[in-house]
Amino acid sequence: MKTRMKKTWKKENYYLEVLTDNWYKLIAEINDEINYQTAIFYREKNIKQVNLPITTGSISSPMGLGSDSKPVEVNIFGVKTYLADSMQFMLEYAVRLFDQGGAYYIMPSFRGEDNDKRHLAQFTHSEVEIVGGLDNIINLAEEYIKFLCEKILKKFTKQILEITGRLDHIKNMIKLCGKIPEITFEEAVKLLKNDKRFIEELEGYRNITPKGELELLKIIKKEALWIKNYDYLAVPFYQAYSDDRKTALNADLILGIGETLGAGERHWKINELRESLSIHNVKEDEYNWYINMKKKYPLRTSGFGMGIERFLSWLLCHDDIRDMQIIYRENGKNILP
Repeated sequence: MKTRMKKTWKKENYYLEVLTDNWYKLIAEINDEINYQTAIFYREKNIKQVNLPITTGSISSPMGLGSDSKPVEVNIFGVKTYLADSMQFMLEYAVRLFDQGGAYYIMPSFRGEDNDKRHLAQFTHSEVEIVGGLDNIINLAEEYIKFLCEKILKKFTKQILEITGRLDHIKNMIKLCGKIPEITFEEAVKLLKNDKRFIEELEGYRNITPKGELELLKIIKKEALWIKNYDYLAVPFYQAYSDDRKTALNADLILGIGETLGAGERHWKINELRESLSIHNVKEDEYNWYINMKKKYPLRTSGFGMGIERFLSWLLCHDDIRDMQIIYRENGKNILP
């Protein structure tokens, strides 16, 4: 990956430099194209856009096993609530409004974590929920990425080439979509030889480190890779079990700086959902509405979320996600504008 030493976000009046920098102008243009082409892509598949609130009482990364971030709590007129870390629950709700197809959105998500080269406390999230299982959502994700790559490459060939000096990664991805290699988590552990640099042991489950994700891309020598069926406690409670009930019906797409898109099938059987809440040490109280919805309107669904800034990092061959926003945000700081 080519590294550009931007670090514009470190400066107090960073926005003045952003307005005259072709890097940020291109990011703004590509973001506009992603929004436009996403609407076209989903319209053709009868997947409908929904407008959703950014506040919620039911965060999808609660303080329990399998959550990868802390919630962002706010107080609005004396009522404790949260800024949504994902719209997945609301999309599961919305998909039940439509007879077929699904529901999607692109909007901000909020995480209670520090910014670094791979993480943003506030990032742009492209999420979708459809009727169907894990294989269906993986196929949709590959179609979506291919569609975006084709449209972006066609419109911004010159600009991307000037910045990155290459286009082969995008062309390779277009060819690869539809047949991106898939391995299970167990297979990934074996490929990484259970090296502690790459595999971390946590409370009752294992995970792949950022270095491990990049190492896997080197090993398979492909632009992208799916890792499926993580240890069940490594994912949040809403992900469905695999047949062995030890692993999850989930998949992460490793691309660029690491995991760029996460997909999964949801629990739809009430007994399994309740069991999963208990296993993950998550109280049912704040999720009663979710249980009731699935009890009255059972539906097998799956979905994915893609971080737009991570996708842009890969697209522009860059290794620092903090350079991917035209308006920067960081927890614990009042940043203007």
